[in-house]
Amino acid sequence: MEQKVYHLIGKDGKTYESFAPGTLGGHKRLKIYGRLDCPSALRYIEKGKYVKYRVFFADEETAIKAGYRPCAICMREKYLVWKQTHSGKNDDFHGGYIL
Repeated sequence: MEQKVYHLIGKDGKTYESFAPGTLGGHKRLKIYGRLDCPSALRYIEKGKYVKYRVFFADEETAIKAGYRPCAICMREKYLVWKQTHSGKNDDFHGGYIL
């Protein structure tokens, strides 16, 4: 049986292959990362509007190093900390309004 290969985003923002699945998902265009069970992301995936921008990360450190910010819905506390430290730097609230 052939082992499944996953495509994850590395700290450099480039895609690489892994035999382990990602632990976090993200939106490539909006540069947001969050839990795989994020209600906002799942709602848009169900509508087919999120899928082409969906990316995955091995861990949170990788997502941050790749330039992604926490989701305001499923990672609210981390998002609020991020927002305070990035005030005025592309910190628009996208929340549940993912295209």
